[in-house]
Amino acid sequence: MTETVADLIEARFGLPETAGRDRPATGTAAEILRHRTHRRFTDAPVDRELMDILFACAFSAPTKSDLQQASVVRVKDPAKRRAIAELIPDMPWIGTAPEFMVFCGDGRRLRRICEMRGHGFANDSLDFFLNCATDAALVMQNFIVAAEAEGLGCCAISVLRDHVRAVGDLLGLPPGVFPYAGLCVGWPAREGFVSLRLPPAVTVHTDAYDDKDLAEQVDAYDRRRDARYAIPAAGHKYVADYGRPDFYGWSEDKARQMSKPERMDVGPYVRDQGFALD
Repeated sequence: MTETVADLIEARFGLPETAGRDRPATGTAAEILRHRTHRRFTDAPVDRELMDILFACAFSAPTKSDLQQASVVRVKDPAKRRAIAELIPDMPWIGTAPEFMVFCGDGRRLRRICEMRGHGFANDSLDFFLNCATDAALVMQNFIVAAEAEGLGCCAISVLRDHVRAVGDLLGLPPGVFPYAGLCVGWPAREGFVSLRLPPAVTVHTDAYDDKDLAEQVDAYDRRRDARYAIPAAGHKYVADYGRPDFYGWSEDKARQMSKPERMDVGPYVRDQGFALD
């Protein structure tokens, strides 16, 4: 039987689906639905020409008001790569992937352009920072979509921001530029895992935000996700504080994660980089 888009949607959300039942699983929508995170790569390099194509695709992403407030640092220096990998030892693929890069929000370029043209810069605001972060996210996502269409695997590394100052210093990021996320890229050494997502009933709203059924929907999602992949006891967070419940699902895991402060240095770092955030 020919695989359909509906089959891919069912695999992503773990629910019966009728949309796309008559559409073969080909094209861009199918590629996106097939997205898998990859953390194991072969030693084969990624061809230079292909990397050039992927960067061209990445920077074809939408950008707020054509301001183009994103940059990427491709980390080729073995010492710098090793230093970043050592900051995050539980993610060894940072040091072993054929390609590793850091996508950055870039508010420096426009400040310099204003100086070059003899105009003042009057937009040092929270919105300015959000535009830079959004541009970086869109550029990275475009890169991932294009890379996966070529058969490459990718793993985004947001935990980079746990060490935002160290990474910024290692990459020589000047004022106005901040690391948004890292990205490992290479040819997959094994098949990736399809991570079950929250259903559209939770994430898609019509006309007004409505989460009255959140508890019921999340409970059902927890059970579906656990049936596919149960979080092992070794992965339970903060057991000393919260113990071990009879059932440890996605929502318990994320609630525990969010109960502890994370990345409290990102705001101060971004301000030190010259963003007012007002």
